[in-house]
Amino acid sequence: MPLQSGFLQQTQPKRAAIVNEKSMGVATLGGGCFWCLEAVFQRLEGVEEVVSGYSGGESTNPSYEEVCGGLSGHAEVCRVVYDTNTISFQNILEVFWKTHDPTTLNRQGNDVGPQYRSVIFYHDKEQKEIAEFLKEKYDEIALWPKPIVTEISPLTEFYPAETYHQNYYNQNATQPYCNFIIRPKLEKLNQEFGEKLK
Repeated sequence: MPLQSGFLQQTQPKRAAIVNEKSMGVATLGGGCFWCLEAVFQRLEGVEEVVSGYSGGESTNPSYEEVCGGLSGHAEVCRVVYDTNTISFQNILEVFWKTHDPTTLNRQGNDVGPQYRSVIFYHDKEQKEIAEFLKEKYDEIALWPKPIVTEISPLTEFYPAETYHQNYYNQNATQPYCNFIIRPKLEKLNQEFGEKLK
């Protein structure tokens, strides 16, 4: 599948809602603790909204405690709403794969369990094809020293997380987890994609 190379060259979704003359796309991604992904994507130009939540399991309206127990089947994820005139789904995935470790199964650092798995929940066939293409491409060029184990699955349901999880880093930047785990990810984001930040 031919894709345009380079950040911010657009890959337009086939189905997009028009809101205030903006063509909006939605991505649902998991890469460890959702506080980390939320902080990363909130800083990208073109991203309109990031909501932390749960996807990929069987239980309905799961609580944080249920998901943390590892038995709900859900992953911690972020729903990223973005303006496709500014940033594409391909661009979103480029940031996603470079700001967490997609080679560790059900784990990001000290966060261990299926709720912390690396996962892309695609919304349509085009997102699926882009995700599969990029995953193969990044393995071929050895973006990471080990193979990427990111799950690529259809989105079924998205359940927003509790209010206290939303906008977490921005409200708790001095907390130890934010300082030692999230801040280095933001520093890497700035190094890799500094010109694309808000």
